[in-house]
Amino acid sequence: MFTTRFEAWVRRHAEALMTALGRTPLTPNQVTVVGLALTFLAAGLAAFGQLRWAGVVLIFAGTCDILDGALARSTNASYPYGAFLDSTLDRYSEGAVYLGLAAYFVTIDPPLQEWLVLSTLAALAGSFLVSYVRARAQSLGFVCKTGLFQRPERVVVTVIGLLVGGYVLYGVVFLLAIVTNVTALQRIREVWLQGRAQRLEREREMKARRAAPHQVQ
Repeated sequence: MFTTRFEAWVRRHAEALMTALGRTPLTPNQVTVVGLALTFLAAGLAAFGQLRWAGVVLIFAGTCDILDGALARSTNASYPYGAFLDSTLDRYSEGAVYLGLAAYFVTIDPPLQEWLVLSTLAALAGSFLVSYVRARAQSLGFVCKTGLFQRPERVVVTVIGLLVGGYVLYGVVFLLAIVTNVTALQRIREVWLQGRAQRLEREREMKARRAAPHQVQ
């Protein structure tokens, strides 16, 4: 998607930086936890209406999300628990940001208030589903990498909405409410197609096995 090449560029430069930082006692898991703490701070700032400061802090939190993996690779410290912790805390981070936005939208006059809160909850559910569908699909042996709006895209547009504020932020929330759920449905369809292909292949194999004895006779 539109942030994929940018994210790859950032990761390459982050890994160069992490080669130097790898000589320090800093661990990838510590960077992950710092990123979570910054995200909680950003969510609190958003809840109290400090939207631009929330956007700035969220930039640093997103940077930590990139640097933890880069540090793990540069120091050969990649291991399953680190990946598990990173993915789990990512869900806490996303949930915190959406809850912070919902708390801010509660202070807005109706009827826009209700729509914004509902859209924030829909975006939260969609974001969680995007991650869950992929994790569940991969645990069953499927490939699940497609999607209109993955996490990097969601972070970028959220930061833009917070920095600009006003109706741009409202538009971002409405957009996220739609595209996160569309992305989840895209992934569900991707897995369904793979499952359908597997089922058809098994049916062909069963037909071939049933036909084999008759051919021998």
